[in-house]
Amino acid sequence: MDNVLLETAKRAFQIQSECLAKAFPHVGDEAFLQVVEKLAVAPRIAASGCGHSGIACQHFAHLMCCIERPARFISPAEAVHGAMGFVQPGDVMLLASRGGKTQELMQILDICKQKNIYVIAVTENLASPMAQGADVVLGMYINRETDKHNAQGTTSFVMLSALFDALQAALIEKLDYRNEQFAVVHPGGAVGERLNAGKKKPAT
Repeated sequence: MDNVLLETAKRAFQIQSECLAKAFPHVGDEAFLQVVEKLAVAPRIAASGCGHSGIACQHFAHLMCCIERPARFISPAEAVHGAMGFVQPGDVMLLASRGGKTQELMQILDICKQKNIYVIAVTENLASPMAQGADVVLGMYINRETDKHNAQGTTSFVMLSALFDALQAALIEKLDYRNEQFAVVHPGGAVGERLNAGKKKPAT
């Protein structure tokens, strides 16, 4: 049994590494660059998704904040109970759904259209209602999920997270965002200690 479990674990790593190796061409170069341009100048950035996609969107919002792009995750449940008041005309909303048909996100999409919010859709289904209603679409590629039933949102979560990491990396280049800036907003932990090494502490 132990050998079966180890082989299953190794297979999970293999599935996800194969996915990442093949994923970026499916994103779309032109769409990716368009998204970077929008994120670089957006007054506010919001992101929403359900389940594993939602957790990845929380990661995305944090990545944006780490480079001082004002962002927050909006829960799909809270979005339709007033939280969409956060976004204003000219802001950006990123919606993530592998199938592109998540009903809760379709309600958010409708609000965005009414408020003139720029919508980025991240989905595997380019013919989906979410993709068709968005201003720009980033394509997902998922070979399969890691569990034997191909049902849990595992590989799709890793692919989303990698895409969001790539967007932040590109934005750091676009904005020429420097470690000195990051040190101000990240004084905590080992990273903050390294970034702020040698700095004089303010007088108390």
